[in-house]
Amino acid sequence: MLEGTWHLEAWEIESEGCIAHPFGPDATGLLHYTADGGMAACIARANRPNYSTGTPRSAPEAERLAALESFFHYAGRWELQQRGGQTTVVHSVTHSLNPDFVGSEQVRVVELDGDALTLSAEEGARHHRLRWRRG
Repeated sequence: MLEGTWHLEAWEIESEGCIAHPFGPDATGLLHYTADGGMAACIARANRPNYSTGTPRSAPEAERLAALESFFHYAGRWELQQRGGQTTVVHSVTHSLNPDFVGSEQVRVVELDGDALTLSAEEGARHHRLRWRRG
């Protein structure tokens, strides 16, 4: 059902009636689900600049911080579940750019329509909606 590669179409966060695009309206991303239960997700701001030194080891701190703040990644295991009458995918995180995600379960409500996948989650008063296309 979810196995394969998905390409990000949009990441939206709705809060108090306003919609924001955390990495801009042209953010890019990949989501991989393997048949044996592995998963990886990454999202990046479009057109991220290269380091002025060609390597993060010697790049200025501001460039390293900008790179960190414009990229999101985690990986681990996935499982479909039914919760409250909804189909959810539970991502059990084993690796992440954000160390606070390691060991967490990221639960997303699944809406699948052919080759279109929407994953959504509540974060307090904020509603995340990520739209993906298979391919």
